Amino acid sequence: MGSIIATFLALSPFLFTLYESVPDDQVWDTFLFTYNSPYYESVRTFAWTLTSKVLPLLFLTVWFLTNRHWWYHALLVPMAMYFYQIIVILNDDLRFADTEEQKLYLLPVMAIVIPSIYLIRAKMFNRINDAGKSMQELEEEFMMKPKGVWGTIKQYF
Repeated sequence: MGSIIATFLALSPFLFTLYESVPDDQVWDTFLFTYNSPYYESVRTFAWTLTSKVLPLLFLTVWFLTNRHWWYHALLVPMAMYFYQIIVILNDDLRFADTEEQKLYLLPVMAIVIPSIYLIRAKMFNRINDAGKSMQELEEEFMMKPKGVWGTIKQYF
């Protein structure tokens, strides 16, 4: 699994430039599908915009799934932001990609993540005061140690 992640990260500059293989026309017609981009007026511009949101979301997802620190849930906030922006880009004919209302959609995620992180931090500082452990020892105690990809996913849900 680590080799797959390392290969993905090493290939990321090439993944970002995949949009250059898309035609610079308003309609992209292939044997699988036809895509019309009336908002961007260029399928290449649409692909570039989408790539600039999908790749950071993938990087954050890898970081989230491989992170073992107690604060890893904070990564859900930018992940939710990128996910929302991708949905807006796919709905490109109606509005711009970055809007003010995306903050409203992030509120439920932030309402869960921020208090959770604060409670874990408060619990850690209580243990520091009571037990005399160092911050490094407490961070290792709160570290997630999953068994495989499925174990990681089960820990998050």
